Amino acid sequence: MNQTSGTRHSTVNFDEETPHILVVDDDRRIRELLKKYLSDNGYRVSTAEHAAEARQRLESLAFDLLVLDVMMPGENGLDLTRSLRETSTVPILLLTARAETEHRIDGLERGADDYLAKPFEPRELLLRISTILRRTAPEKIDAGLVRLGPCRFDRERGELWRDDTLIRLTDREVQLLQLFSARKNEILSRTLLLSDDASTERAIDVQINRLRRKIENDPKNPIYLQTVRGLGYVLKPD
Repeated sequence: MNQTSGTRHSTVNFDEETPHILVVDDDRRIRELLKKYLSDNGYRVSTAEHAAEARQRLESLAFDLLVLDVMMPGENGLDLTRSLRETSTVPILLLTARAETEHRIDGLERGADDYLAKPFEPRELLLRISTILRRTAPEKIDAGLVRLGPCRFDRERGELWRDDTLIRLTDREVQLLQLFSARKNEILSRTLLLSDDASTERAIDVQINRLRRKIENDPKNPIYLQTVRGLGYVLKPD
């Protein structure tokens, strides 16, 4: 690590959303430099001196990324990478003084996500880490979406989609889906579902049947919009 590059020194308040990185390197000086630099740039950082200690850390904590030195005594970084890939998908960035192409390929073939040769510029390390975390971050679930098999209902927009096709809804159907999706898995009576106009309970049944034809694969045997005999209807999304 090139120490001539400046770091951003600031007081950082970490929370559970802050990515947690495990730095594994047998060189204490490198471990401490990496820990300080990454902490100063907004990451939570733990360290391990060797593969055995790294395994102990992984058993007790969840990490978003491993920064792993290749040339460690005992179980080296390549062997640890291959072993971890049997049970874990945690992203791994390998650090090594051996920059030959065959060594990079070997590391990637064993399951590493990226490879950085020493000495390196700290800013490049940050960029590599940021890229890996962005690429491997789990997709955030939109709380405004209700998923019904191949269909999804956007509560805010009042839109129903089947795969990539927008399904036309009447205003009343939008109202019903918004009401059902706001009270998922709750039985709603026909009386509750009556609109302010001259709707009747029979009209509710007709509207429900029309909705089923739009969201169910088999409207006669509904999975998502079910009838609860004598009580009403219930929406059971994925």
